[in-house]
Amino acid sequence: MAKTTAKTAPAATAAPKASAAKKAAAKDNSAANGSANGQAGPSVQPILNQQFNAPAPLQKYGTVSQRLPIGLDSSTRQESVEMLNQMLADTCTIRDMYKKHHWQVVGPTFYQLHLLYDKHYEEQDALIDMIAERIQILGGVAVAMAADIAEVTSIPRPPRDREEAPVQVSRLLEAHQIILKNCHDFAKRADDSGDDGTNDLIVSNVMRTNEMQVWFVSEHVVDTPLARAE
Repeated sequence: MAKTTAKTAPAATAAPKASAAKKAAAKDNSAANGSANGQAGPSVQPILNQQFNAPAPLQKYGTVSQRLPIGLDSSTRQESVEMLNQMLADTCTIRDMYKKHHWQVVGPTFYQLHLLYDKHYEEQDALIDMIAERIQILGGVAVAMAADIAEVTSIPRPPRDREEAPVQVSRLLEAHQIILKNCHDFAKRADDSGDDGTNDLIVSNVMRTNEMQVWFVSEHVVDTPLARAE
C-alpha cells in the first residue's frame, strides 16, 4: 500500500496545476472574446504581411480605365496620362532640387535664397498633388516612388555635393526650361484632343507657376554691382 500511495501522489499534485492552467486560458479567452457583462471587448488585431500573398494589382501602371464618366475616350485619356506622368516626374525632381539647395545654399545671399528656395519647394509640392490627382481622374496610375521618378524624369540629376549659389540657380533654370517646353507641347496636344481639364491644369497652374519662379530665380544671377553704381 505504501508503494501505491507513493505512485499516486504526483498525480494528485499535478491536478491543481492543470486546473490553474485551464483557468488562465479561460481568462485569456474571456479578455479576447468579451465577457457577458461587457467589461472587456474583443481584441482588434491587424492582419499583417498581406503583401506576401497579394492578389493581382487593382490596376497596372501604364494602363487607363474608364471608371469615371468624364466624357473622354480611352485614347485621349491614355495620351494625357502619359504626358502628365512625365510632368509629374519632372515636377517631383525640381521640387526636390529646391529642397536640396535650400539646405545647402551658402554665401552673402544665403538668407534670401534659403527662404526663396523653400517657398518654391512648397509651390512645386502643391503642383505635384494637382497633377497626380488629374492622372487618377483620367483613370491612370500616377508615378509615385522616388526610384520610379528617377527613371522617368527628363531633368538631369544634380550631384550630391554642395555647390555655389550661381550654380544652383543655373541648374534650377535648366530644370524650369525643360518643364516649360513640355508645358507648351503638352498643353497644345491636350487642347487638340479635347482634354480641356488637362490643358487648363498645365496652362493655369504648371506653366504659370514655373514662369513666375523663373523670374524670381533668374534675377539672382544678374551681374550688377552690390555697393557701387557705375
